Amino acid sequence: MKIFPAIDLFDGKAVRLLRGKYEDMTVYSNDPPVIATDFKRAGAECMHLVDLEGAKCGGTPNLETVKSILSAADMFVEVGGGVRTMDVIEAYTSAGVSRVILGTAAVTDRDFLLRATDKYREKIAVGVDIRDGRVAIKGWTETSELNAFDFCRELEKIGVGTVICTDISKDGAMQGTNRELYRDLSHELGIDIVASGGVSTLDDVRALREMDIYGAIIGKAYYTGAISLSEAIRMAK
Repeated sequence: MKIFPAIDLFDGKAVRLLRGKYEDMTVYSNDPPVIATDFKRAGAECMHLVDLEGAKCGGTPNLETVKSILSAADMFVEVGGGVRTMDVIEAYTSAGVSRVILGTAAVTDRDFLLRATDKYREKIAVGVDIRDGRVAIKGWTETSELNAFDFCRELEKIGVGTVICTDISKDGAMQGTNRELYRDLSHELGIDIVASGGVSTLDDVRALREMDIYGAIIGKAYYTGAISLSEAIRMAK
């Protein structure tokens, strides 16, 4: 299993939200590239970035910060947040991003999802953010009528190879991850699942690894010191 330590970006800073609420934001660093080098030093080979401003409004407001992070740490980097046009995908891939995550646009613009998947293939993932069994969009500020499992099955049929599933109720709460959700997803889907939201102990990492989940994102637990990134990476392997 792959471990993806996360940096959420807002105004060029590394921040974390509680359950996706922008009003519950904590700033952890004014220098995200330094965090990226710390990830690398701990043995990380992958990194997960989210442009929270982009997620809310679209575009790439933190692109220059993303470029600085890429320069600071040579590893597999995936980026999401505000990816709603082919131009945004091109901007990220041209900058050296390994994989681009579609969110809101994958739900609201099926033609865009198909074009992006057809052109960029394995460089495209879809983030499925789940609130009460339904798919949330627009930086988690709205909840669609889409059933999360039905949507994931549809993505698999389309040819999306990687889905990043976040249980919003667990995100940043340090109460453990939703193991039942990821167990069910791994049983029902034949694509790579990345678990996100609430991965806060080594026991969470062990449980996800035993489910044969493709990857797990570690966010707040790293920043608060609740989990050792190097130990999590060793356990995942």
